[in-house]
Amino acid sequence: MTWHPVPVPANAPDTPEDKVVAVVVAYDRRDLLLAGLDALAAQTRRPDLVVVVDNASSDGSPQAVRRWAEGHDLPLDLVVLPRNTGGAGGFTAGLARAVHRHGAGAVWLMDDDTVPRPDALAASLTAMRRTGSALVASRVVWTDGRDHPMNTPRERPGVTAAERAAAAAAGCLPVRSASFVALLLDARAVREDGLPEAAFFLWNDDFEYTTRLLRHRRGVSCPDSVVEHRTRVFGGADADPGERFALEVRNKLWTFTRSRPLGARDTVLYGGATLRRWVRTVARSRRRDVLVRGLATGLRQGAERPEPTAAVLRDLPEVAADVRAVESAAGRDLGAAARVEPTAPREGLPAFSVLLPVWARDDAAQLRRAVASVTTEQELRPDEVVVVRDGPVPPALQEVLDELSRGPGTRVHPLPRNVGLARALEAGLAVCTHDVVARMDADDVSLPTRFARQLPVIAAGADLVGAGLLEIGADEDDVVGRRVPPTGAAEIARYARFHDPFNHPTVVYRRSAVAAAGGYRDLELMEDYWLFARMIAAGARVENLPEPLVKYRVGASPDAGSYARRGGLRLFRSELTLQRHLRREGFTTPVQAVRNVVVRGGYRFVPTRVRTAAYRALIATTNETTHEQGGGR
Repeated sequence: MTWHPVPVPANAPDTPEDKVVAVVVAYDRRDLLLAGLDALAAQTRRPDLVVVVDNASSDGSPQAVRRWAEGHDLPLDLVVLPRNTGGAGGFTAGLARAVHRHGAGAVWLMDDDTVPRPDALAASLTAMRRTGSALVASRVVWTDGRDHPMNTPRERPGVTAAERAAAAAAGCLPVRSASFVALLLDARAVREDGLPEAAFFLWNDDFEYTTRLLRHRRGVSCPDSVVEHRTRVFGGADADPGERFALEVRNKLWTFTRSRPLGARDTVLYGGATLRRWVRTVARSRRRDVLVRGLATGLRQGAERPEPTAAVLRDLPEVAADVRAVESAAGRDLGAAARVEPTAPREGLPAFSVLLPVWARDDAAQLRRAVASVTTEQELRPDEVVVVRDGPVPPALQEVLDELSRGPGTRVHPLPRNVGLARALEAGLAVCTHDVVARMDADDVSLPTRFARQLPVIAAGADLVGAGLLEIGADEDDVVGRRVPPTGAAEIARYARFHDPFNHPTVVYRRSAVAAAGGYRDLELMEDYWLFARMIAAGARVENLPEPLVKYRVGASPDAGSYARRGGLRLFRSELTLQRHLRREGFTTPVQAVRNVVVRGGYRFVPTRVRTAAYRALIATTNETTHEQGGGR
């Protein structure tokens, strides 16, 4: 249940300090939990909101938290889970709620036996700002002031002298991993990489998650941010774990063999350290038989694949939708949670069609997957799907089309011959029942929250709404890049003078606005850019959502797929035609037109492998790129 509900912002903050949400995971430690809440309320820079996730406590913790909230002015959101999901599930639920529901810019994670000193959050935020880190770990001490051996950070292996000096200038230490005991996260990293592995339940969930976040990011430990970890005893990670040793073994195996957040060198370093600690733990134990059995159990379970996080928590209505939204936007496997019941309210939202063109070179299995992703898997489902068959297709593809035409809510509109994407889309728009139409390609995958996120923007008055996308290779889970479009009407209009500002397979538009701009016109792989430029020039109300809502298939080989289609003399000729139209229509200035021909036209003659390598290298360093897009074929 929820206590002191807080309004949800439409968009996430631009900087981590805009909104800080503290997440506390609790289980049967009521008095310590209340001490931690008191310390949060006493911070010199208080969190803007506290989310308490109660893991089915039996000691009256939820009731105590409600009483605490009534007596304090710190906004608090209490989430009471019907079953114990462990630390991994609790932090996953809290992170998803903070990021998705509350629009956090930064999230401060901590255990219910953590008591922060008054300036702990302020110090962590200062360290995050000064170092540009995605993660800031606090200094963790025990009740007597000694550094707690369970949460002592170690310098990042292989750190350069420059990285060490940059961290030291802010009074920090570069780290490769950190503990959830007290950890400040930049929510942008959470949105990009998803949530912890809820299947871990206990142990190593923080190790796996923080090493995943820090594989291509900077993280630091901040000695000026001090918290007390009020554990019963003063001990380290090699204390006798008893029966829980099975979880340690299983989760480490999952980390090293399934998640693989570490590079080869770090895997050897951390793997070796893990083996040494296991040997030391068993040697010191008075119950070696218990640990040996735990080792065997952990090895056996670690050989199995962990259930995806969204599937682990799919039965918890308080958090399932938030978890699914964050995981799907990050391109993570949803497992059994992929098929969802519609949850988005239809009140006030317009009826809409999905327009999906198909032609002879599309793949039958990918078409079936694409249709499922915009129908049964959507939180907000369309009122109809219109599939335009652009000319004759092979028997396997026709079989899928016949199957779809027999199902409810899907119409197949066959064209006797192949007429190209622009004319096929115009034919499809003519037979769509509704004014609001969502575009979809036959080889892409829409994420479950796509229409639930885009339709409210249309209902608010937009004529054209796009979104970010994830580039995928041959396999749906092989995410090779991320495209983040410009947002805001002014920035979109400025950007459109040089790039296509919309990812075509992600757009939802009003058919009337498309028609008012003259509709789609033939221009190979650039019919969408030309249309969107004319819509902007005609005064259409436009917007983009920055988060990825579609998985866009670019292909496994750099010599084929969408990259290969972007080059060559034919595309150069299309580029010249496009720039001539944009200049003639007054959309670009003479200087902009010349620049576009030289830069964009020259791009067409870069060798495909070089073009692919350069583009993906840029994605790997920035993790957010907007690039020229054309039609979906």
